[in-house]
Amino acid sequence: MKYIGAHVSASGGVENAPVNASEIGATAFALFTKNQRQWVAPSLSAKSIKEFKANCEKFGYLPEYILPHDSYLINLGHPETGGLEKSRAAFVDEMQRCEQLGLKLLNFHPGSHLNKISLQDCLSRIAESINIALSETQGVTAVIENTAGQGSNVGFSFQHLADIIAQVADKSRVGVCVDTCHSFTAGYNLKDPVEYEKVWSEFDEIVGLGYLRGIHLNDSKKELATRVDRHDNVGKGFIGIDFFKRFMADKRFDNIPIILETPDETLWEEEIALLKEFSGE
Repeated sequence: MKYIGAHVSASGGVENAPVNASEIGATAFALFTKNQRQWVAPSLSAKSIKEFKANCEKFGYLPEYILPHDSYLINLGHPETGGLEKSRAAFVDEMQRCEQLGLKLLNFHPGSHLNKISLQDCLSRIAESINIALSETQGVTAVIENTAGQGSNVGFSFQHLADIIAQVADKSRVGVCVDTCHSFTAGYNLKDPVEYEKVWSEFDEIVGLGYLRGIHLNDSKKELATRVDRHDNVGKGFIGIDFFKRFMADKRFDNIPIILETPDETLWEEEIALLKEFSGE
């Protein structure tokens, strides 16, 4: 079965996220557990935690299909000691918030070398950052998201993801989220039917489909291999509607959260219904 949703608002408290997800017909959802543009946020209240869990139960959302995202400020591969330590502390806090909410996944962008250290050194710092966070938490899997490769961001190659995972001590608590827009603009041609199969075969060979914990399902405002991260709504961009039909019929992507991050939120309910139709469920 396909579990489909969107990155919904948690404005007013995390407990509102499952309510917002239910209103668009979602069977999965993503959220920020704190303000994503601030380093420090108030702790989750006991009331918010209790109501979040109650609302998830009320609307039938299991932890396996909820994919929280960490703060955009965090750079686990930061080349400077101060920035790295600040990012690591913030990431541990994000993992602990997931623990408190009974969630099992935390999605994050791997990081950037800022043109100050080598790519491999950056990947090693990210892996070390994951190891630290896993040692200080329990039950939450660190889910690395592939990137478009914009600027000095790492993670745009499947090999980068594999190199990070290889250096993580507890491989049972590390996984990957593939963003379809990022993949396409990084150079993975999901649009072409033949290349589509090659992309997923390459992912399985290099990373392993067993590590796939989620999908960010987005079209792209930019063309193939442009290395620019600009999401578009389903079927409106350069990847095109046929990809979404092909993807939703692909059983390899059953039983993981499939999350829309498409820019026009007013279309989410319509897009979810369309994707469910494509899946034949």
